[in-house]
Amino acid sequence: MSFKIILVHCDASEATSHRADMAVGLAERFGAQLVGLHVRRPFEPPVGFGAPNRLPMDELLRTYDTAIKADEAAASAAFAKSIEGRSVSTQWRAVDGHIETEIVAQARYADLAIVGQGEANVPGIPSSLPEGVALASGRPVLVVPRRGAAKPPGKVVMLCWNASREAARAASDALPLLQGADKVVVLVIAASEPAPGRKQANADMAAWLKWHGVKFTIEHHSAPDADAGSVILSRAADCGVDLIVMGVYGHSRVRELVLGGASLTVLGAMTVPVFMAH
Repeated sequence: MSFKIILVHCDASEATSHRADMAVGLAERFGAQLVGLHVRRPFEPPVGFGAPNRLPMDELLRTYDTAIKADEAAASAAFAKSIEGRSVSTQWRAVDGHIETEIVAQARYADLAIVGQGEANVPGIPSSLPEGVALASGRPVLVVPRRGAAKPPGKVVMLCWNASREAARAASDALPLLQGADKVVVLVIAASEPAPGRKQANADMAAWLKWHGVKFTIEHHSAPDADAGSVILSRAADCGVDLIVMGVYGHSRVRELVLGGASLTVLGAMTVPVFMAH
């Protein structure tokens, strides 16, 4: 298995260049086609539209049209700059709609979707975008820190393991990266001494990694569930990790997102890319 189609979300923000540069590097590494996706947000009249002294509708539409064209031009330029002179097959897509809905739909036809770390108060982009895409698309998502990454991901990887379905999905989806890593740290966090069944599950996971040729070490840490995210971030920093692989827990509904504590903590304070799967 490998990544043969990689989708990267491109918007008008400066962070797009970080995502696109990382996406190009991964596309070259795996011989994948790279798809740059820009979503044109729909027109939404301002709050209070229709009150006295309102702006004429045609003026609002002109302002909207100018803004979305400028956003698309900025996104396209950032993508073009990242792929300039690189040996990678590319495609550019610009679609109309709500951003999370469109990225989820497009991600289902890719092997990996790359998005940015959520930010509050960015017009048209929900702060829960990374989790929403991971939970709803059925595809793994690579989340890039808003300030970018110091080095390409995949040399020293942390695999967060708790024997859950989500963790197993993340490990399987990330296998091309795990196999190519110089070192994989399997981080096992338990609230107490693991039961015999959990010990066997950890041993089975080690055997699975060996069969797939992954070079790894295993660390065991005790911490309550509420502190798991902090332990992940602390150990990632201590080990010089350039990528965290983890399952994301929760469910998404219209205007509602519920996540496990570790996911929220890691996504809120991440400084290296996070590979998530649900």
